[in-house]
Amino acid sequence: MFLDSGIIPTANVTYPWFAAVYAGLVAAAYTCLLINGFVGFQFAEDGTPLSLWFLRISCLIIFGLQFFLAIGTFKQFAGLSYTKPIALWIMYILWPLVCTVIYIISQLVLVFRTLEDRWPIGDIIFGTAFFAIAQVLLFAFSVTICDAIKHYIDGLFFFTLCMLLSVMMVYKYWDSITKEDLEFSVGSKAAVWEVKDPLLAANPSDYPEEDASNYHGGGPASLVGGVSGQQLYGAHGQKGGYRGYPPTDNRY
Repeated sequence: MFLDSGIIPTANVTYPWFAAVYAGLVAAAYTCLLINGFVGFQFAEDGTPLSLWFLRISCLIIFGLQFFLAIGTFKQFAGLSYTKPIALWIMYILWPLVCTVIYIISQLVLVFRTLEDRWPIGDIIFGTAFFAIAQVLLFAFSVTICDAIKHYIDGLFFFTLCMLLSVMMVYKYWDSITKEDLEFSVGSKAAVWEVKDPLLAANPSDYPEEDASNYHGGGPASLVGGVSGQQLYGAHGQKGGYRGYPPTDNRY
């Protein structure tokens, strides 16, 4: 956002460092996608410390490698040069493509071999289509879009929109192949939902709070002001009864 919007100008001394961080985050994100593509094959049980730390360490290593290659290319040290950015091109352009292709193939294999439901294939197809459209808009039609809209926006805007839709399809696919509903869970413990319907209860004693009423010997219900109906409309002559029913003429 800081780079594309021009908040940090390209001539600023911090621009290469922010660009290197961005390149590292992109490479780490695709590495995370690649590793998650093999989670369904149970190389390590999902959620265990082994799988989590393998994911974290792998993403951290790729982030550090990409950051070093990017800043080395921008500053021209360690044998890297912006006149021949081959290493940066491999990690920034080729590596995301490789990770995406492997992820798509692995998930298709997973669906065809382990799942009876074929609906998740639709999510994969839509996600792949959005990803492909995003690349075409960015690399093939960005200048055309920019000139047609008089430089207000370019292909990067539509690229970001299509990538957002592609990420949404990845989540939709994951949600369709998992049985647990972890969308509203907090932390490491899933929320436990319980529906209590006294009409469907097998034993009425399962819900004692439903029986605690005036008809079952419970305490009298309170009206506004702290006075119960039994106290307000007590029988004539009953101690504590303010009014009787039916009303009499001498009660005022």
